[in-house]
Amino acid sequence: MTSILQYVITLLSIFWISSTFAAKNVVNVYTWAEEIPHDVIHQFEKETGIKVNYSTFDTNEVMFAKLRATKNAGYDVVEPSSYYIDRMRRHNMLETLDKSKLPNFKNLDPFFLNTAYDPQNEFSIPFVWGITGIFVNKDYYTHNTLVKWSDLNNNKFTNQLMFLDDAREVFSIALRMLSYSINDNNPDHIKEAYLKLKEILPNVRLFNSDAVASILIDEDATVGMSWNGDLFKANLENNKLAFVFPKDGFEIWVDNFTILKDAPHRDNAYAFLNFLMRPDIAKKVSMNINYSTANLAARKLMPSEIKNNPTLYPSKEVLRRGEFQTDIGEKTLALYEKYWEQLKMGA
Repeated sequence: MTSILQYVITLLSIFWISSTFAAKNVVNVYTWAEEIPHDVIHQFEKETGIKVNYSTFDTNEVMFAKLRATKNAGYDVVEPSSYYIDRMRRHNMLETLDKSKLPNFKNLDPFFLNTAYDPQNEFSIPFVWGITGIFVNKDYYTHNTLVKWSDLNNNKFTNQLMFLDDAREVFSIALRMLSYSINDNNPDHIKEAYLKLKEILPNVRLFNSDAVASILIDEDATVGMSWNGDLFKANLENNKLAFVFPKDGFEIWVDNFTILKDAPHRDNAYAFLNFLMRPDIAKKVSMNINYSTANLAARKLMPSEIKNNPTLYPSKEVLRRGEFQTDIGEKTLALYEKYWEQLKMGA
């Protein structure tokens, strides 16, 4: 009886050790939907033996609310956009990165480092990026006459424009028309922007952020605002589309990887992020999703028709007209939301 008991105890011990190892040999990742291809995940797992538990979100707001609602959510790696990096670091939610564990950090484009939302890149790794600008279907309009956001404020576009369904994106248009920063938190300036948008509202046919490329391909809208990556994707099927980088300024958005402050598998998180910064891997991700990479070494590996494409990779001179989005605070966000609701109600 004693030997049987000892045998059972030994088996349970082995099972407990194996289970504990399995639990530790994972990394829990929470990213934008469809941003990391499954074959990239599988390649990491095969090379390292670390299992990736992969979850996705559709908005920064959903991601942030989920993490705030659950004190120990169990995630290791999260992928917020620029202004949410700013917000999350202010809430002490992010790990200060140990760059000695990230030797591939050297592959990143210096243009996307030390930005206003993370001045020393203490918390974030820029991964993919894009620009919010003007799209135009050349079968319907002469795109050379559309050079600024203010050009959309013209009654020839009555009921023609598509705007993104995002308050800050849309308000950035009016703020730039008024020569204010897209991160302005002055209530008077924001009210001015709201009134400017009310002027343009009769020109707006629809608000959409979920099916931009499809709308452009099918010509359900022929002029308006879009992300350059969606324009590039749509242009592969509809070559009448052109993208304009507005001369009165535009937003540059960046999706960044971070490690959460309470990450349960910190070493595995570093291994995963360093893997994603490998030039071959960053190239594979970028070309799969058709968005620009912040990895300069990866861009150099791309075909010339991609790495030299001015829609995906505009010149540094053009980029200097852009501005990175930063956190504007809860009070200002509430003001945006109030005006946004009024705007969409036509008030």
